[in-house]
Amino acid sequence: MANESPLRRIGVPLRRQSDRPKRRFRRGVSLLPSLFTLANMFCGYACVVYSMRGEYETAAPFIGIAIVLDMLDGRIARLTGTSSEFGLQLDSLADAISFGVAPAIMSYAWGLEPLGRLGMFSGFLFVSAAVLRLARFNIQSAAGGDKRYFVGMPSPAAAAIPAATVYLFSDRITDYRAALPVLAMVLGPALLMVSTIRFRSFKTIDLQMRRSYTVLFLIAAVMVAVATHIRIALAVTAYAYLSSAFIGMAMTRLRHRGGQPATSAGPHDTP
Repeated sequence: MANESPLRRIGVPLRRQSDRPKRRFRRGVSLLPSLFTLANMFCGYACVVYSMRGEYETAAPFIGIAIVLDMLDGRIARLTGTSSEFGLQLDSLADAISFGVAPAIMSYAWGLEPLGRLGMFSGFLFVSAAVLRLARFNIQSAAGGDKRYFVGMPSPAAAAIPAATVYLFSDRITDYRAALPVLAMVLGPALLMVSTIRFRSFKTIDLQMRRSYTVLFLIAAVMVAVATHIRIALAVTAYAYLSSAFIGMAMTRLRHRGGQPATSAGPHDTP
């Protein structure tokens, strides 16, 4: 026939579009890391519920538990070889609740409510910054980069600031003037989350590497501090990590200035 395909003439079988094997997508989810992610999300939900009840001393520790669960689910997924795109998206949605919505509502119910609309929109800015931070982290993780540092304050560390503060001072704030410092507690971490300031990541620390005995002693001292004065120890840890980025920036600038010759100072030098 005139319209017969040349390939069919020489005996090459042709396969129709409908006969081609379709790509099968993997169904189901990895149960173990997903359970940790769901537990993380439950902690955020519980924090919201207890905050609405006015039980801030109970609500704040749920954010701390969520931080621990968030660190575990990723490590378990990597150890068991069950990392997936679904798990990444589920983890981001859970973090948006536990480290965005939950600390914002807790902060508003605890200390921002006397400020009226200013307090309400300040909490919304914290939620917005957390969601933007998580979206940017997903994009940067896919593109690769220096895994030793986070660009912007991580959302769990930002949520630890209001959580540790409320846990340390659990009495509700009702005075307008006393509520003003709460704005800094909420807006400060929010701005740091969307900034380009680098924060140290502890994911690349090799626990099998040999350390000096001083490091082991310091770890023991931290454990004693947490066991005896847990509220103060958690607050110091949260604010110390927030300050670590600025301390690192100051030390870097001092090293650069110390390495420059005294005669090279001029109007075009980088401050």
